[in-house]
Amino acid sequence: MAELIQRRVEDMSRQRMTEAPVLLLHGPRSVGKSTLLRALAGGGTGVIDLDDPAVRAGVADDPGLFVSGRPPVFIDEYQHVPELLDAVKAELNRDSSPGRFVITGSTRFDSLPLVSQSLTGRLHRIEVHPLSQGEIGSRRETLIETLFDDPGRAVTPQPSTATRADYAGRIARGGFPLALQRTGAARDRWFDDYLALCLERDLMALGRVRRPGALAPLLSRLSAHTAQVLNMSRIGAELELPSSTASDYISLFERSFLVRLLPAWGKTVRAATASRPKVHIADSGLAARLLRLPPDKLARLDPTSLQQFGHLLETFVVGEVLKQASWMQYRPHVGHWRTHDGTEVDLVIEDGRDGAVVGIEVKASTRVHPADRRGLRKLRDALGERFRAGIVFHTGPHCVRYTDDERIIALPIDRLWSNIET
Repeated sequence: MAELIQRRVEDMSRQRMTEAPVLLLHGPRSVGKSTLLRALAGGGTGVIDLDDPAVRAGVADDPGLFVSGRPPVFIDEYQHVPELLDAVKAELNRDSSPGRFVITGSTRFDSLPLVSQSLTGRLHRIEVHPLSQGEIGSRRETLIETLFDDPGRAVTPQPSTATRADYAGRIARGGFPLALQRTGAARDRWFDDYLALCLERDLMALGRVRRPGALAPLLSRLSAHTAQVLNMSRIGAELELPSSTASDYISLFERSFLVRLLPAWGKTVRAATASRPKVHIADSGLAARLLRLPPDKLARLDPTSLQQFGHLLETFVVGEVLKQASWMQYRPHVGHWRTHDGTEVDLVIEDGRDGAVVGIEVKASTRVHPADRRGLRKLRDALGERFRAGIVFHTGPHCVRYTDDERIIALPIDRLWSNIET
């Protein structure tokens, strides 16, 4: 599937190659970074694949030889031989013109401090996410850009036909290209194998793990807490782990893109703003598998399923919004907003151009009640003219623009990928 899908990030990558000496494409394993790298290389010829043990050994033995070729030099999974970047730095000392190197990695670049210091000012990072719903459906999504440019255009008269079961299916399948090629038990096995590879190999290589047997239970526990404010002490206590150990292991999950810690936003907007991050599993399909929630179970109406559906739906929507935000020309600042009195907005996107803000709330219900807009109204009052729009995403069929404040809009969740420009 990955070879058939045109990734939105490809055009952006080609543009950034004309601006920076080194372009880094980093993100979770198996999201299509290698496929994207081969596309940028014009068919994959000349890609240095450090996932290949023989190539890795050769590069480790003489890194300078492998980076001295005709630019651009394409390197896949650089983190296996981080010393390679010392040779890249030496090459850039001789010639730092744009487009010299394109590298991929499944580890956050800033988690290797000595490496990141060596290329300061010479490297541009692009995070490659799992496939968006629009990419899966061969549609060009523009909703987040529209909300900043002209929020009123997001309101359309056509009702959504998406059902709760439809959303449960999308949540459970996620966006990993190889998982999307499978269904049922075969997809479950793929997720299980993926997790085993990440936990048994990648995380062990990232840092010292004294209790490797605690990694899988901790990640499962984080899945149960997805879309919630991170409470390190509580999660550690549930697994009889010291909070310092839980914190270290969660840091490993974040460095390997298994978990996203969505930071608190707006500390300067309101003194009473809380500072703890929200935790989100990087892919909703992965979270659903960790919780053993197939689509039919996720769509049930019993109290436990209702709660799990709500949390996973928020993680799913946040993921889709962040994918679209990552394609914006100016990198936005994102976070969640929560005050000590319990007022919150699930996701805040601040435009990198002028500081304009779009706030987003996610509701699993088919109707939006006045209380569901409380956080957005409070954020609007705190920001004034900077507040561009507030969106309540819901599972119902209709778009609503409220007469008491036209800057707050209710939209069906599938407007994220169906409200498009052709």
